[in-house]
Amino acid sequence: MGLAGRLDAFGLSDRGRVRDVNEDQFLIADLQKSMMIEQTSLSHEDRTRLFGRSQGQLLVVADGMGGLGAGDKASRIAVSSVIRYALNTMDWFFRLAQERTDDLKEELVEALNACQRGLDVVVDEHPEQVDMGTTLTMAYLIWPRMYVVHTGDSRCYLWRDGELAQLTRDHTVAEQLKDKGILGPGEPSRWRNVLYNFIGAGGAKLAPEVSRAELQQGDVVLLCTDGLTRHLKDGAIADILRAGLSSVESCHRLVDAANKAGGRDNITVVVGRTDISQASSSMVLKAIAEKTEPVR
Repeated sequence: MGLAGRLDAFGLSDRGRVRDVNEDQFLIADLQKSMMIEQTSLSHEDRTRLFGRSQGQLLVVADGMGGLGAGDKASRIAVSSVIRYALNTMDWFFRLAQERTDDLKEELVEALNACQRGLDVVVDEHPEQVDMGTTLTMAYLIWPRMYVVHTGDSRCYLWRDGELAQLTRDHTVAEQLKDKGILGPGEPSRWRNVLYNFIGAGGAKLAPEVSRAELQQGDVVLLCTDGLTRHLKDGAIADILRAGLSSVESCHRLVDAANKAGGRDNITVVVGRTDISQASSSMVLKAIAEKTEPVR
């Protein structure tokens, strides 16, 4: 069976309670083959477009940054660039053979490089927006595999059997300090909002992180910006996903909880829920992310 029917996906973006502008963006897209019939003797009318089965699904969140409205523009450009790349460049429409995994990872990274080139074009025309940038976390699902390409501090989570696993790494200076033992786990730091890896203008070197997960029936995929995670700990997020609600209800619960906790940033969530009616109660969370070194 194709991906259609396996994933109930919904996204929600909220300005929060403090910010005047929402600089977050998200995308949920179903990837299909299509055919435009120009003319035929069959019963189809001329100029009819036919669609095949779902070939995969694309989930994206982006969190823009930069003054004078540049953050909103940066995240919009990035997500629009992903759409153009998927439609015009990437070989989405063929079933992915195991031996082509490395090729796909390279193409996912190139999709983010296309986003960066889009920002560079804008800054060439508007030098005053040289500080614009955005995070971007993208999941490409071709059942049962999910490939995640990521830069910044937006996140991708996988919930399975009551446990929540973060599949992405926050590309913040605070995380680097934790790795070096300078900063303890959970210790507050002014560096937690300082990114060292993101889509930005000015020719900065982009090093996207690529990971892979094998999905099972009953899994829930969550993509979110840091407007959610700065207010809700992983345990609180897991409690909401554990309730077994639809993706629509889950998104509203998550955003409402973040707003009640302060809503100091824009909040964007995308929830993809597999067919929970077939979930096995004996599933155990294990080795769900097959991490690779950043592809440069």
